[in-house]
Amino acid sequence: MNIVPKEKPIISNLNTYYIDIAKLIEHCQGEAGAGGIFFASPSAQAVIFFDQEEILNGYFRDKEEELTGDTAVSRLIESGANYNFTVNIYAISIGEVYFWSSLPSAERIYKDLSTEFTDLDGLIKKMSAEKLTGFIDVSIANGSEGGLVFLSNGEIVGGSFTWAQDQPAGTKANIDQLIEKTKTSAGLFQVSRIPVNNGANESVITADTGGQSPRALTMVEEIMGIFETLFTTKKFKNTDLNSLIKKKFIEKAERFAFLDPFAAEFEYKNRKVLYSGNAEDKELLIGIVTSLKELAADLDIIDEFRTYLIPWHSKYENQLKTLDIAI
Repeated sequence: MNIVPKEKPIISNLNTYYIDIAKLIEHCQGEAGAGGIFFASPSAQAVIFFDQEEILNGYFRDKEEELTGDTAVSRLIESGANYNFTVNIYAISIGEVYFWSSLPSAERIYKDLSTEFTDLDGLIKKMSAEKLTGFIDVSIANGSEGGLVFLSNGEIVGGSFTWAQDQPAGTKANIDQLIEKTKTSAGLFQVSRIPVNNGANESVITADTGGQSPRALTMVEEIMGIFETLFTTKKFKNTDLNSLIKKKFIEKAERFAFLDPFAAEFEYKNRKVLYSGNAEDKELLIGIVTSLKELAADLDIIDEFRTYLIPWHSKYENQLKTLDIAI
């Protein structure tokens, strides 16, 4: 699924016939910081989401295959010129690009709900009550205006609106405006859910069998990397991330012994986790999640951290439920 931002692109109508896609990605990372590069042709479509540090996700679909992740990015770079893609580039806020990067996996659950029978305000409340992680795509007046409403576990976490670039406002104000527009103009709503990752490795998560699984270590490594990315974007002056993490771990070491820096069981370096202890999955994850949430609160970035965690939480929702871990 290829969902395009409602705002105007910052660069439009490029063509893969004369651009180097790999160099374009590097340029966008330096100039835009975070965003999406959207590719469209009569025979295929693709998108790459990025922040300043890395490519977050990719999506590629033609008549023969549908790819996501690194495979999609490689396919696009290798053969993009063959499709004569038109390219549009959108700036996406650093707080929302991580949510956008999870959208290619979304699945439609309600299609073509009409304003004749459905009230948008009521639909948002219904999806909130159902704890939807996904989005509502709103098209007004045959597509001349519209918006996207993003929800994570039923909570509104952002959106995209056709008028937002020219009339900047907060998410709530834009959603209120979107609701009012649907009352005066005919519109259609599409509702999509970001599915939980049900990969083959899911069963290796353990609640109390002793020892940690590779899956749990992967989850820990990813959430540490997410926090580092957020910290880097904030550009805190005279503040060293490693020192902050070490200090927080010392505070939590009495409850989570593996966090004691002097025991040297847990190390995070160059976005990799090195762990030699024997804590169970639940203890390992709760210790890291608790420490990072407290550190985010100390730095006054807890709301942004929760937004950054949306794709991670969606990806590992079943595992987190199994271990009874709340984000």
